[in-house]
Amino acid sequence: MKPSQNASLAEVKDRIRGVGLRSTAARIAVIQHLESVAIPQSHAEVAAALESFGFDQSTIYRCLTELSDAGLLSRLDLGDSIRRFELLQPGADATIERHPHFMCVDCGSIVCLDDFTFRLAPKQPGVSPPGEIAEVLLKGRCSQCLDTANSRPA
Repeated sequence: MKPSQNASLAEVKDRIRGVGLRSTAARIAVIQHLESVAIPQSHAEVAAALESFGFDQSTIYRCLTELSDAGLLSRLDLGDSIRRFELLQPGADATIERHPHFMCVDCGSIVCLDDFTFRLAPKQPGVSPPGEIAEVLLKGRCSQCLDTANSRPA
């Protein structure tokens, strides 16, 4: 998700309170951090970014889980055993507002593809999808890894 204009402290507090949670310093810091980045973040990435504020890893994990359960964050499982989180826009529904992601199979980088749409179309008429599609994940090599691979001597 592309970061939106940063919300004011009062707006962040209102969003947290609006879902029935207390507006703690750790929850505010997590939302402000996720608002400032353009890609989903793992627990380790968020914890490292907020370490200088004195929050321990278990506090950050608890905040990510609670904010996700409350519908303020989207929790992504991209198949690499690392759960990532991204901030949902105010009023967004995590089950509806999902966008596709691209994951590099070499370096593991993740890119949100919110400027792209994907359509699942049957090859033959009358064929239906197997069920409700909750997430689209494309895997391949990012431009940087492709450039590195192409610049190596054969």
